[in-house]
Amino acid sequence: MDKIIVDGSYLESGGQILRTAVALSAIKKIPCKIINIRKGRPTPGLKAQHLKGIESAALLCNAEVKNLKIGAEEIEFFPKKLAAKDLKIDVGTAGSVTLLLQTIVPIAIFLDEPIELEITGGTHVRWSPPFDYFQHIFCYFLKRMGVNIESEIIRYGFYPKGGGKVRVYINPCKKLKPLCLEKRKGEGRLSAISIASKELEKAKVAERQVESVEKIVKLNEKKISYQQTYSTGSSIFLCAEFENCRLGSSSLGERGKPAEKVGFEAAKELKKTLLTESTVDEHMSDQLLPFIALAERGSLFTTPKLTNHAKTNIWVINHFLKRKFEIEEREKNVLIKCL
Repeated sequence: MDKIIVDGSYLESGGQILRTAVALSAIKKIPCKIINIRKGRPTPGLKAQHLKGIESAALLCNAEVKNLKIGAEEIEFFPKKLAAKDLKIDVGTAGSVTLLLQTIVPIAIFLDEPIELEITGGTHVRWSPPFDYFQHIFCYFLKRMGVNIESEIIRYGFYPKGGGKVRVYINPCKKLKPLCLEKRKGEGRLSAISIASKELEKAKVAERQVESVEKIVKLNEKKISYQQTYSTGSSIFLCAEFENCRLGSSSLGERGKPAEKVGFEAAKELKKTLLTESTVDEHMSDQLLPFIALAERGSLFTTPKLTNHAKTNIWVINHFLKRKFEIEEREKNVLIKCL
């Protein structure tokens, strides 16, 4: 079978091209070659989280991988038969656990048996969804499509040391249900999960993050906790739950960044999304695309805008699957259909 060649320098030019291409290659058993990996980034090529994601994908489909090494700007992936395996994965850095899962989850749902993953790395790090988002937004939408994922955080991991640990249980689902989410239903119920390292408890960082949120949106529920972590950090995650959808936002603490600003950023983002009347936030929109492309026909949802991440993911998906995406610009949001 001829290899599909995917140019990693296309548009968004990030690791998502790699994650989607490898996952679809494994599922469809189509060899692929990915060139110019992360070409537009300051440090191109594979980083630890990308390498571990590809290694794990290879184990789940008995693949041969050529040129798999840190810094590689080109790899070849030759998948074979899917095979369920429990995996223990240590990223070895604060590399994102949730981004690694974006490679593994699509493959796992097409296995013959459930699998258990134990992953060590960064649970709350920049440029990636925090693990709370994975649990309460990503897994929610996948459950709507027929996929049952259970997960727990054993230890939180912030940059630079990481060291967070999670367990994830993924049950297979041979036939994904379509999503039909044009309009939100019901009144939104807003909740917050605010966490910080133990050493920040005296300064009440987690409480201050929530207090800042409550100046912008009204919360129905809030959870505050302090955790033992290898690196000092904080995070807040917000969820707006409706009868038929959920919207999420988050923000991370950094050295020199006041807790009030962390809460303000998350609240401002969520409020902005709520005003668009969308059923899926812009971060979830690009993550959903591979799944609705693999599902039965008829999925649709509204999102605040068509991001470069989403455009890039549609472009990668079209290399492997014969599905058409229809985009309709509306007054307040964008309607995305998968035909």
